Amino acid sequence: MKTDYINSVIKQFEYYKLLGDKTISQLADDKLVWQYNEESNSIATIVKHLSGNMLSRWTDFLTSDGEKEWRNRDAEFENDIHTKEAIVELWEEGWKCFLETLKNLKEEDLEKIIYIRNQGHTVVEAINRQLAHYPYHVGQIVFIGKMIVNEKWQTLSIAKGKSTNYNAEKFSKDKHKVHFTDQYLDPHNDEKE
Repeated sequence: MKTDYINSVIKQFEYYKLLGDKTISQLADDKLVWQYNEESNSIATIVKHLSGNMLSRWTDFLTSDGEKEWRNRDAEFENDIHTKEAIVELWEEGWKCFLETLKNLKEEDLEKIIYIRNQGHTVVEAINRQLAHYPYHVGQIVFIGKMIVNEKWQTLSIAKGKSTNYNAEKFSKDKHKVHFTDQYLDPHNDEKE
């Protein structure tokens, strides 16, 4: 189970991190703090929240509650980071903590019970919880980035009007087992768009 499940979720999370990386790289410092309105979050704010969540949930993952006493969740939603360098540093810190914890899990850990705000989760449930949470926010980052960059946006998936060609290329190959993220994560993979 570990080989299939853990390896699969690691690849999926790395893929979503890559989408965030590629979005952030397309934006200048001032665009990373742009908000549609006062109730909206900037990309910088979303990064602060994701990093805060990752550090809290995945530090001492198997031995302490995922909502750490030192976490200040409310402060994560203050739009007070103004340089790309600081934003990227937070982004990388959160992902490093999270992915290293995932990669160090053993098969026997998957059914262990961990707690988030005193609510028990199996390790699999905790991972699945974040598999819904983190891509939700990465999607927001991509959407905001795409609005800001507009016609200069460098697509992160199949470009508009290119689905037929993309599908034809995929169907021209024999059936084979591959993780869908391999084309994005493996720089030596020949199945890129």
